Amino acid sequence: MTPYGRNVHSRSKWLNGYRSVPADMADLSFDNSLVEDTSGKLLANTLTVDNLTVEWVRAKLAEMEPRLRDCQEKLSNKNTHLQELSEVELAELKCEEKKLSRQLDVIKKALTELGCEEIPPGCDLPMDASADPTPESQVVENSVITRKPSLPSPPAPPLQPTSSLVDILRKPFRRKSVPSSPISARHNVGPARSLVDEEWFHGVLPREEVVRLLTREGDFLVRETTRNDENQTVLSVCWGGHKHFIVQTTTEGQYRFEGPAFGTIQELIMYQYQSGLPVTGRSGAVLRQPIARERWELNNDDVILQDKIGRGNFGDVYKGRLRATDQEVAVKTCRITVAEEHKRKFLQEGRILKQYDHPNIVKLIGICVQKQPIMIVMELVVGGSLLTYLRNNSTVVTTKQLLTMCRDAAAGMRYLESKNCIHRDLAARNCLVGENNIVKISDFGMSREEEEYIVSDGMKQIPIKWTAPEALNFGKYTSLCDVWSYGVLCWEIFAKGGTPYPGLSNSKAREKIDSGYRMPAPEGTPEEMYRVMLHCWEYQPENRPHFDQIYCIVENLNSSYR
Repeated sequence: MTPYGRNVHSRSKWLNGYRSVPADMADLSFDNSLVEDTSGKLLANTLTVDNLTVEWVRAKLAEMEPRLRDCQEKLSNKNTHLQELSEVELAELKCEEKKLSRQLDVIKKALTELGCEEIPPGCDLPMDASADPTPESQVVENSVITRKPSLPSPPAPPLQPTSSLVDILRKPFRRKSVPSSPISARHNVGPARSLVDEEWFHGVLPREEVVRLLTREGDFLVRETTRNDENQTVLSVCWGGHKHFIVQTTTEGQYRFEGPAFGTIQELIMYQYQSGLPVTGRSGAVLRQPIARERWELNNDDVILQDKIGRGNFGDVYKGRLRATDQEVAVKTCRITVAEEHKRKFLQEGRILKQYDHPNIVKLIGICVQKQPIMIVMELVVGGSLLTYLRNNSTVVTTKQLLTMCRDAAAGMRYLESKNCIHRDLAARNCLVGENNIVKISDFGMSREEEEYIVSDGMKQIPIKWTAPEALNFGKYTSLCDVWSYGVLCWEIFAKGGTPYPGLSNSKAREKIDSGYRMPAPEGTPEEMYRVMLHCWEYQPENRPHFDQIYCIVENLNSSYR
């Protein structure tokens, strides 16, 4: 053997001496006790959705649907570039399409079983009248509904034919058995009523408001939602969280969930309420207490629109009147084409205003969500925008009047601060002038009811010249940000409608503020009032006064001024 061969043999022998022995494969098993309390919900190849994860799943669905459509379009015969793809690219595209299709099927199936409103009607329930529509908890025999012996219920008198559905649902809840009488006779409850007339129908009330209203197990209401330009009627129930069920429509034009179908939604809801049966077997949700509309939820037909008097971010503003009292009102409308997210933002102003009552805060009369367009109805403030008023009356308005306007604004903001409401858009354009030149704070579209609010959705449409440095630089809002804005508002008032930081762009004004620049006092501004403005413009928020202090200073100054 050559020396080379001996060296190789020796090296191999040396390596074998240091080679480790392979470890045995670990035997892994799943601890089934971890899912003993899940009632069998965690299953292989199945996506489990509950009220903690449903929002994430919906977002995933919304993200994946356009990706699937894009794949399908690329694979379509109409795609002229299909021939240019290599075999590898084509195979990858087909794999992606199949993967997305499968994932979407799993997600939609899971959402359907939870009873989520985003699922289109008819995708989870047989719509064929010949299909067996009954869950295990009920049996249909010769058009008569009877309960299985396994689900006994105490006897109760049958419904009186003269009772209206709303009367029945207004009564305190008592579990009732289903009378042994034909469905058609049992639900012949008098003159037909429109769904809009039922007090438990809340129109297009946003989901956030629905969740706020449904607080006890069994609380329920009916509302409408829109998906892909299609209107859907939804039953919302508080049951182990909040569940939302689309009212399914049969091919015969009747309405149902998992049980029998009825000619009207009112009859369907009354059946679910009176029978005590779950809306769906999987959810177990039972209807116990109908939740009526709040007093500030108006019917759209209660309001008569008249002249257009302005335009807002989401739609036009009209002068109108209430049909019942003939009271003149201001009506903000939201365009039908506005996205659902923006409709929620639009209605947020109404949600905030409905709980406030102060002479220097514009009063909410109600919101109209029974049908489109949704509307916010407020008191009509005769003088219109403070900014327009100042510009139109710049030659006649007195210093005393200007001080009173600053005092009114401080009073309204002191009230909001006591309610932990951050306005975020305080400016002359968002104040109104009423009788006797009283100033009222308005436009709560950007407001937040919290001590501190951190912007997480970008800084779009932020009024740069009115906004405090910490909000611009870090997205952090408190009432002390409103104090900064109040200083700018007072400058606008004494400038009689002038534009802040005249001659400076937004970016240049922001740059100069950070370097210490502050606007000089408008001509004729009392020295004490300018000191208030400068105090409001302290760079560090903790050095600014609160509205309690501001109001006292401005009130004393106003009282002593002749």
